[in-house]
Amino acid sequence: MSLPFITFTDADLKLNWLDLISSLESGHKLPKAKVHDVFMNQDKNNILSRHAWIEGLGIAVKTATIFPENTTHSQINGLLTLYSHNNGMPEALIDFKLVTKWKTAGDSLLGASKLARTDSNKILINGAGNVARSMVEAYAALFPNAVFTICNRTEDKAKKLIKEMSRSYNLNLGGELKHEVPKADIIASGTMAEEPIFDGTWFRPGQHIDLIGAYKANMREVDDKTLLRSRIFVDSRDTTIEHIGELKIPLANGIIQESNIIADFYDENKNYVRKSNEEITLFKNGGGAHLDLMTGKYILDTCS
Repeated sequence: MSLPFITFTDADLKLNWLDLISSLESGHKLPKAKVHDVFMNQDKNNILSRHAWIEGLGIAVKTATIFPENTTHSQINGLLTLYSHNNGMPEALIDFKLVTKWKTAGDSLLGASKLARTDSNKILINGAGNVARSMVEAYAALFPNAVFTICNRTEDKAKKLIKEMSRSYNLNLGGELKHEVPKADIIASGTMAEEPIFDGTWFRPGQHIDLIGAYKANMREVDDKTLLRSRIFVDSRDTTIEHIGELKIPLANGIIQESNIIADFYDENKNYVRKSNEEITLFKNGGGAHLDLMTGKYILDTCS
């Protein structure tokens, strides 16, 4: 048996952000995914396997190895394996970094397509790594006239990103977050912060907040005031509420209740909407394995 192996170089330029979010939307109309994560470590090295099974779509196992001292090659490596929903036979191997790029940004873009004001054109990206790069690409597909402001703790990294992407996108260097946040229509943040870096008083009515960075139980990017001022949405309750500090901590402290989380992508579309131009909407990107499966199937279908 010969399996197709789809690399980043093979597929990245063939994919389309708007087609992806259409596929993600369709995937959430199928029966709810079963997901499970397995984590192992030995000394400083780690392996994480994320499993998803969606009836009518298929099965995916995404495995990543994290070897911090691997300075010769990439410290993070992995593959997504897709299996048929009909007979369980392997269908394809897909590069981990390709799936992660398109899954992460596509998840947030689907949220923004439902929650951000359609006239949004000033987008603040907090961060200057690979996630920031993909968020510029994704948001520009949905908001083609967007002007991006790049903020980063290390200014040189922000300047480097702007230099590399400025031929294709309208990018500017930002200053302090507290001064840049009020100017933006959309604020997207993908940092490794463990303590809140955004103050709820900085936001103004009508904005959309896209939180990508926090992925562990001790991590947060926004403070309690931000949550209390916002209508809160997630991609999946199952992969966010009990797992990510952005919501887990304020829920445990009684700052918000689960009822404050209005909808996830499995809810009816009528619940997942902006109700006025004045409200602040907040989306928490949890990036569960079910999204890896949906994205992997989109990549396979596009490249076949």
